[in-house]
Amino acid sequence: MPRPDLRPGRAAVDLAARPTPTTTSGHRTGRTVLRAVVVLVASLVLGGTTSYAQGLLPDAAAPFANSASGWTVLTALLVAWHAGDPRARTWHAAVLGAASFVLLVLGYTVAADLRGFFYDPVLFGVVGVVVGPFVGVAAAWLRRTGVHAALGTALLAGVGLGECVYGLTTVVETTGATYWVAIGVVALVLLAAMLARRVRGAVPATIAVTGTAVVAAAFVLAYRALGTIG
Repeated sequence: MPRPDLRPGRAAVDLAARPTPTTTSGHRTGRTVLRAVVVLVASLVLGGTTSYAQGLLPDAAAPFANSASGWTVLTALLVAWHAGDPRARTWHAAVLGAASFVLLVLGYTVAADLRGFFYDPVLFGVVGVVVGPFVGVAAAWLRRTGVHAALGTALLAGVGLGECVYGLTTVVETTGATYWVAIGVVALVLLAAMLARRVRGAVPATIAVTGTAVVAAAFVLAYRALGTIG
C-alpha cells in the first residue's frame, strides 16, 4: 500500500486551501451585518414608498399606506428575513425592529416633504422605539416553536386583528371596509397556520389564542388614545 504523500510542499498547499475557523466566522458575521444593512436601507426606502403609495393604491388598499399594520407588516417581514441567518440573535431582532420602524417613519417624512406635505415624525417615531423591539422579536420568534412561537404569533396576529376592529368601528365611513377586513383575515390566517405548524400543545395554543385577543383589545384602546393625541 503506498504511503501518503507527506512532502512539505503538498502539506503547505493543503493547509492554505482550507479556510481557517477565524476566516469562516468572519465571513458569517459579515453576512449577518450585510443582512442588517439591507433591512435598514429597505426600511427607509419602503417608508418613503408608503407616502407615494397613498395616492397610487386603489381606494380599497389605500389604508395599508396609512396604517399601523402596514408598517408593522413591513417591519415584521424584514426582521423575519434577517432572522433566517443562523447567526441572528434575539437582541438583533429587537434592535432591528426598533430601527426599522423608526426608519419607515423617517422615510415617510422625507417623501412627504418632497411631495410638498408636512408630517411630524415625533409621535410615531416614539411609538416605533417603544413597540418596534417587540415587533422585531415577535417576527423572529415565528421561526421557533412552542411558547416562543405562541408569543410571537399573539403579538403580530393581535396587531392585525386589533387594527381590523379599530378600522371597522372608527374610520370605516371614510376608508371603506375592504382593507380592514383583509388585515383581519391575514391575522386569523397567521394564527391558524402557526397553531397548525409550530404552536403545539395546550399551553402554547392557549397563549397564542388568548394573547391574540388581549393584544387586539389593547391595540384598539391604545390607538384610540393616540388618535386623541394626534
